[in-house]
Amino acid sequence: MKSPDDVMTLTEHLGELRVRIIRSALAITIGAILIIAFYDHVLDFLTHPYIEICKQHPADFCGFDANASGSKSLYIFDPIDGLATRLRVASYGGLILAMPVVLWQIWRFIVPALHAKEKRYAIPFIGSSIFLFLLGGLLAYLTLGKAIEFLIAWSGSDVGALFQVSKYIRLVGLMVAAFGIGFQFPVLLVFLMLAGVITPQQLIKQWRYALIIIFIVAAVITPSGDPISLFALAVPMTFLYFVSYFLGLFLQRRKRRKEAAA
Repeated sequence: MKSPDDVMTLTEHLGELRVRIIRSALAITIGAILIIAFYDHVLDFLTHPYIEICKQHPADFCGFDANASGSKSLYIFDPIDGLATRLRVASYGGLILAMPVVLWQIWRFIVPALHAKEKRYAIPFIGSSIFLFLLGGLLAYLTLGKAIEFLIAWSGSDVGALFQVSKYIRLVGLMVAAFGIGFQFPVLLVFLMLAGVITPQQLIKQWRYALIIIFIVAAVITPSGDPISLFALAVPMTFLYFVSYFLGLFLQRRKRRKEAAA
């Protein structure tokens, strides 16, 4: 199979890269505009776990009465804080909405350099990475309310809660990113097994040490530092660790059968 260098010059490569970048940037911009247009709905969605927790407690728990109509849950302490937060949410949301287009542009740029076998592996790796990242982000969103409840409860009985909107949005973004990255753990393990760096037998033999490492990593990458988020991330990572073992064992046996048949 010929490589792109056999048919394209460096200038043509750069031109192709420029086209892909422009299309990706245009998709992100359109997504950001949509987020700005529906910003209030997006903010309601992001604050929903926090509001639901506050509704289950007295008004002094969260610093406002969540059951009263028109009550404000988040505040700004800087004149430009509201605008900066809106633009930040629009940027992150635009990237998420444009992710299929961005990934497609990346794929179209690198696919000519891949052989048929590499293409066959690349598609499931990309698909599983996206799925696991979204699954991790969903789990972070679902456990966010309980994590905030724990943090408020443990701040002290004489401490009142008053959250800044930019700090809250940053916490949500970091939580989603931490869980999404943590859920990439099995993808890395399967890649290392396919590359021959590790074997399934090594994974099952060192599972006790792996559990310790998983809990340490989960404790480090969770931005809130609360035990609820720690276990919410560490337990699925442990499950995915053993899923990676069985998947690696299946791939190993299939490879051996092909070698024996050859």
